[in-house]
Amino acid sequence: MRITGIVDIVVPISSSIRNAYIDFSQMTASVVAIFTDVVRDGRPVVGFGFNSNGRYAPQGLLRERFIPRLKAAKPEDIVDARGLVDPAKAWDAMMRNEKPGGHGERSVAVGVLDMALWDALAKAEGVPLWRLLADRYNNGQADKTAWVYAAGGYYYPDKDISALQDEMKGYLDLGYSCVKMKIGGVQLADDIKRIEAALKVVGGKGENLCVDVNGRYDLDQALACGDAIAPYNLRWYEEPLDPLDYLLHAALATRYLAPLATGENLFSMQDARNLVRHGGLRPDRDWLQFDPALSYGLVEYLRTLDMLAAHGWSRRRCVPHGGHQFALNIAVGLGLGGNESYPQVFAPFGGFADTCAVKDSRVTLPEVPGVGFEAKNALYAVMKPLLEQSPRN
Repeated sequence: MRITGIVDIVVPISSSIRNAYIDFSQMTASVVAIFTDVVRDGRPVVGFGFNSNGRYAPQGLLRERFIPRLKAAKPEDIVDARGLVDPAKAWDAMMRNEKPGGHGERSVAVGVLDMALWDALAKAEGVPLWRLLADRYNNGQADKTAWVYAAGGYYYPDKDISALQDEMKGYLDLGYSCVKMKIGGVQLADDIKRIEAALKVVGGKGENLCVDVNGRYDLDQALACGDAIAPYNLRWYEEPLDPLDYLLHAALATRYLAPLATGENLFSMQDARNLVRHGGLRPDRDWLQFDPALSYGLVEYLRTLDMLAAHGWSRRRCVPHGGHQFALNIAVGLGLGGNESYPQVFAPFGGFADTCAVKDSRVTLPEVPGVGFEAKNALYAVMKPLLEQSPRN
């Protein structure tokens, strides 16, 4: 299995929404296609990848360092014993001559290519990625369904509380029982009104509502908010503090006894390890949200899962950020606790295959080889033009 070409584009995913820290008016994503010499069903196998929302398209890094290194790698150095591409060996080739630390945006660029490599490998095997992962890394045991929650509740211009409630009702109508909303972007008293309004929509059950601060608070603000929301028994209180300030998380965890969630802005196994070592998080109740697409891909995510197990954490406490098909395959194949979902934002990258109906916040993955991008029409419409740049054309 040889890589015969790699192409990339940048796609806008801008919108008028904002969270407590940023707006998304200039947001972009990189999309790559990796062409191979393997032919299945009369067509060459092509793997696709993209970066999750919240980080801008890393096109410069892709074109200057990581695509050239992958192209330059000797074919025999990045395949397994059967001659199929080995994503771990390809990862080593991409990271050659990179210093440790400083994980920043390069983890996003590598994650884009890693996703495409796993997509190509599963297609070459003729199986869905979730099945390949279950067989390789989970004793053949794939979950029949995955728990998912609807992430939304952003701050929109001129969007009042009734519009927030209508949004949440829409998610329930789509089959979700658990929803998430943004807080931290207005005064706490105003956010409490928004939380109480959302709780009315989900039947007053705190377990059906998550709140996300996107790292906006300092410790005093996080403690004040924690005290205010504690009586609601929410499913989780997400990223209340700067994601790299582990001491503050540990301090908050001594007073806020309900579940915390964080990790989407940590992009390496080493950063994840520092979080579980020093962040005061509790393996019996808290949630870890590392996003494989942003953190050097699945190769690194497997290392992270091994590290978590060594520190007493169950895979079931992992619910990846991003709301994309790649992480959903990983959740099903490796037995994670679930996956984020974006039913209404970050189109067409958010959401799952068109046939993935949600029922009581659970979905079943289709039997589509690879990640399954071809089963999501709006997303595949973005990816398909890349096929015109095939080295065979």
